[in-house]
Amino acid sequence: MQKASDSWSIEQSKDLYSINHWGGDYFGVNPQGNISVTPTPGEGAASIDLFEVVEEARNRGLPFPLLVRFQDLLRNQVKRINECFNTAIRDSAYQGQYRGVFPIKVNQLREVVEEIKEAGREYHYGLEVGSKPELFAALAIHEDQESLLICNGYKDSEFIRIALTGRKLNKKVIMVVEKIEELRRILDLAEQMGVEPYIGIRVRLQTKSSGKWALSGGEEAKFGLSTADLLEAAELLKERKLSHCFQLIHFHVGSQIPDILTVKKAVREATRYYAKLRKLGFDIGYLDVGGGLGVDYNGTRSGSESSTNYTLAEYTRDVVHNIADVCSEESVPHPNIVSESGRAVVAHHSVLVVEVFGTIEKTKHHFQDVQETDHKLVRELHEVMKKLNKRNRRESLHQAQQIKDEANSRFELGLLDLDAKAKIESGFWKLCETIQDLFHGSKSIPKEVQELSTQLSEQYLCNFSVFQSLIDHWAVGQLFPIAPIHRLHEEPLHQATLVDITCDSDGKIDEFIQDENIRSTLPLHDYKPSQPYLLGFFLMGAYQDVMGDLHNLFGPVTEAHVFMDEDENSGFYIEDVIPGYTIGQVLGDVQYEPSQLARLLKAQIDAAIKKDLLKPNEGMRLLEDYEKGMSKSTYLSL
Repeated sequence: MQKASDSWSIEQSKDLYSINHWGGDYFGVNPQGNISVTPTPGEGAASIDLFEVVEEARNRGLPFPLLVRFQDLLRNQVKRINECFNTAIRDSAYQGQYRGVFPIKVNQLREVVEEIKEAGREYHYGLEVGSKPELFAALAIHEDQESLLICNGYKDSEFIRIALTGRKLNKKVIMVVEKIEELRRILDLAEQMGVEPYIGIRVRLQTKSSGKWALSGGEEAKFGLSTADLLEAAELLKERKLSHCFQLIHFHVGSQIPDILTVKKAVREATRYYAKLRKLGFDIGYLDVGGGLGVDYNGTRSGSESSTNYTLAEYTRDVVHNIADVCSEESVPHPNIVSESGRAVVAHHSVLVVEVFGTIEKTKHHFQDVQETDHKLVRELHEVMKKLNKRNRRESLHQAQQIKDEANSRFELGLLDLDAKAKIESGFWKLCETIQDLFHGSKSIPKEVQELSTQLSEQYLCNFSVFQSLIDHWAVGQLFPIAPIHRLHEEPLHQATLVDITCDSDGKIDEFIQDENIRSTLPLHDYKPSQPYLLGFFLMGAYQDVMGDLHNLFGPVTEAHVFMDEDENSGFYIEDVIPGYTIGQVLGDVQYEPSQLARLLKAQIDAAIKKDLLKPNEGMRLLEDYEKGMSKSTYLSL
């Protein structure tokens, strides 16, 4: 391990963790070396110290891991996307309006959806749903009759009837047709209920995106009508004399679109469909460009999977310009523009804070003094270590690797005892650490020496579950910014990977953001058992909150909802706390009723008392501890 530099600065930490890039206007580092959050950026904008938020949560007895939501930041992002579209419309003299909707599948939590709805009220910002439960929730909380309620996904009769109930209430509920059979069912049920439906049709574009969600678009896409199906649907509407019910054309080419050229191409292709349908006599009022507006997770403004090569302003300008351009060529009116951006709206507002509670080091044990009585291989390794210098550093590594391999072979044959094997392992890793230091600053470093950085890295044990809180990282390899939330005025001297508290070998993080590249370790500070060491997982607001499962029965984490308040000394207050699941709650979710479990255990304790294995008072104390434990957090208490 290198020695700490006396000249280490906060700016170096910001560069090391790329905070200036992925943090944008929202995240930075304050003079105390703590991550700062600026929920409403602008001249003279106030910032919140994330470490102080965590300390306030700790003082209130909240358990960790802790999900911190900055509700003002969420509201600000809603306003940003609406204002950007409105500015692009105004600057290009576009004749339609912007009517965005938030897809609640991205984050269905009521507190999040309510904040978005309230922040978007002045813009008539609506909602999008893709399932019956989402529709039941959205229909009740959707109040603005000028805003849209878009219904995507496959629909059965019950789904359609509930959507048509919204039409009965004079809401702008638009059902997007995914199959011809669906359209027939909608029209039949609408006739039975005596209401005219609002119909949208998703077209299947040729345009495809790139990245993790590329299969959402193109000819192999799951949803959408082909051109022939589209014409069949148009004829069916004409036959039923319901052409005026055709309100919207929809498309979607994938989530997290990295390249703006994909957006431009898809928008132009979809607008051609809109224009041709207008010429066939359908007065379609809306063009829905779907989701896909990406988040720059690594801050590189590139076309990589974890980035975008465009800004929000560029995205909105290109959408508006390309729709207008095609409409001008086709001599048709400009449609109202709908977008279903979810990830870009909610990603930034949520930060997961986890505690480190230990480390696993390969160089923890010292290479003990070698005696003449030690095994031959131990003495040989000791000689390699004694003769090691800059000139023979690579040769020494090869010699040590040979000794280690021979030791492993002999151990498997029963020819090497544990003491000798332990000495060789400890000596080998100490030697590797020294060799790595000897190559520090070299212009050319051999590949096997470069690999030592990963092999020597420590594992930092963190109190969280990858499967519950970072499901996209495990499932599709999505990278999220990760950094300590404090001590950023200190130089981090350890290279580490992160492991969670699950029993699954996949419960780890060994890929981290490094500009456009991926690094296998994360620089971290010394772990001191007497002091908390806290890591932040950033841009976590999209999907992660609602997609986590009950792997190992850990369940959702505790949430703290933070608002700015200039009257508070800290500049913020925690308005609401949503407790994470207790042990009893997660057990109940998988059909283990806590009271029944307690009865079963009590029967076993009673039997043990009768056999004189336990004293009655001891048995009752054990049962009491068991019952009390049901109300405690599923995560570790450090």
